Formats: sequence, structure tokens, C-alpha cells
Amino acid sequence: MVVRLRYGTPRTTEMEAALTGLDATDRPLALTYSGVDRAAHHRMDEAWLAAAWSHPSTRVFVVSGGQVMVEDGPDGHTELVMTPAFDAPETEMHRYFLGIAPDGVRYFALQKDALPGRMDGAARAAGLREVGGLLSPLEAGLMVHAVALENWQRMHRFCSRCGERTVIAAAGHIRRCPACLTEHYPRTDPAVIMLVTDDQDRALLGRQLHWPEGRFSTLAGFVEPGESVEAAVRREVAEEVGVTVGDDVTYVASQPWPFPSSLMLGFNARAVSSEITVDGEEIHEARWFSREDLRAAFASGEVLPPFGISIAARLIESWYGAPLPRP
Repeated sequence: MVVRLRYGTPRTTEMEAALTGLDATDRPLALTYSGVDRAAHHRMDEAWLAAAWSHPSTRVFVVSGGQVMVEDGPDGHTELVMTPAFDAPETEMHRYFLGIAPDGVRYFALQKDALPGRMDGAARAAGLREVGGLLSPLEAGLMVHAVALENWQRMHRFCSRCGERTVIAAAGHIRRCPACLTEHYPRTDPAVIMLVTDDQDRALLGRQLHWPEGRFSTLAGFVEPGESVEAAVRREVAEEVGVTVGDDVTYVASQPWPFPSSLMLGFNARAVSSEITVDGEEIHEARWFSREDLRAAFASGEVLPPFGISIAARLIESWYGAPLPRP
């Protein structure tokens, strides 16, 4: 399901709205939709993988340091630079199977120490924050998958149980220890991100110390071991800004966020107190905004919105009732 928003019009997809808490529109929530079947049952089938790799319709792209090569077309579209497998750079182990598109095309990513570039100079290196919202949903989904795998592969080369160097298996989705036979799987860190409102329907937004002056966004934090996501919402809000959230905590939607390995779980939450006391560590400043306050702050430049690719922007938009200005 593609998570979408509609501004200023009635909900047209009631099931989608009920499931996500977001209205329907033509704009998908960035990074959430790939359009491919990950076909995990093929990952251990070396014969099938070899045949898929050699198929003339198979497409491959290189990922390095969280970046890929993209090309900006004359029509304004941005596309991943992909090649047939026989034109791809050589690599032995770092070949990751990403899935099969509805038209039967198989997609692979290659992890390399550096991006190959293009002789004609038409392509450029880019990361997800820059182009995740510009690529097609299918290509954005492929890039999210590849970037997440690449980061995990680079950061988990040794067995956490015995210290032996691990080897890649399952087309990039497992690292196996040859010494103790432990299998290691890609890590995903759950994090909650929440739009908190009060009894006046004002939104609580905060600013981290290292952000540009005026940049405000929703509050967020990681889920701790043994903690429910609802409890994490209440704890993070209390820790960061001293505001108490009551029982009204409602799940909205999720977004993969491989910076480096998070899954953002979006919530709406209702505060039962309004006095703000920032922790001074994670949050430097926090304020309650009415819609009129926020509209005026955007117009004056006093407040900068979060990046449009993030679920934070979409949570704010769903309350605000209109697209946020581009930061």
C-alpha cells in the first residue's frame, strides 16, 4: 500500500485512510513503496541467481558509501543509472539481489569501494536525502534496500559471538560465521516519530542544536529494549521536552530510514500537559504552534520546515492541512 495525502478535499480511499491515518493523494510517502517482489525464496538458490544475473533484461546499479549514480533528464526526471549485468563492474561477493518487478525484470545492486562514474559526464553521485523524493517509487525503493544492505555489510564484517570474519550469504541478506556457524541478519532499529498536539489542537515542534537556525520538526527517538512503541512515544516526549502524553497515541504509518538503519514508526499523540522544559541535549528549543502561528512563521522565514522526504513533514502536513514550503 502506498501512503498518500490529499489536501483540502474529502477522503477518497476510506480503507487506506483508516489504516494509515493519512488522507489519499497522488504523492506517495517517500521511500515506502518499491513495486518489486523481493522474492526471498530465491536468495539461497545459487543456480537461480546465476541465471537471473545472466538474463539480458536484468538491471544492475552500484552503491557505495550510501550513494548511487543518477542522471537528470531534460524533462526534469531523475533516474538511477542502471546497466545490464554484462556491463556491470566486476565484483565477487558484494552482489545483492533486490527483487523482481511486475514486468519480470530482476534487479541487483553491487557494493563497491567507489562509484564508477560515466565517461560522458552525464551522471552524478547522490544520496537518498537528495534524490529519494525525485526517483520513481520503484527506483527509490530499490535504492533504500541497497543502501540499507550496504551499510549493514560494511559495519558487520565480524562475528559478534566469536570475532571471526563473516562471509556473505543469501544474496547479501545474511552474513555467516565460518567458525561458530552463527548467522547474522541485517539490523533495523525501530524509532518512534510523533506529532504531538494539545487540547487547543496546537502542534509541538522542536529543534535540535545542530540543525540550521529556525529548522523545526516533530519529536523522535529510538525504542528501547523491552519497550512498547506507545511507551516509547510517551517516554521520548517526556524526556526531550517535559510534556506528558496521555493514552491517546495512534499509529499512522512507517518509513524505512537507512541513515544508517532505522525504521521510523509515525504516530499522532495527544498531550495532557503543555509546559515545556527542553532537555538541552537532544532538543535545544521547542514550541507549541497553532496553524496560524506556523503559517506566519513560514512566511516570515522564522521557521524552516523539515525535509519533504521525511515522514516528519507528512505528519505535520496531515495536521496543517496543506503542503509545507520547501526548505
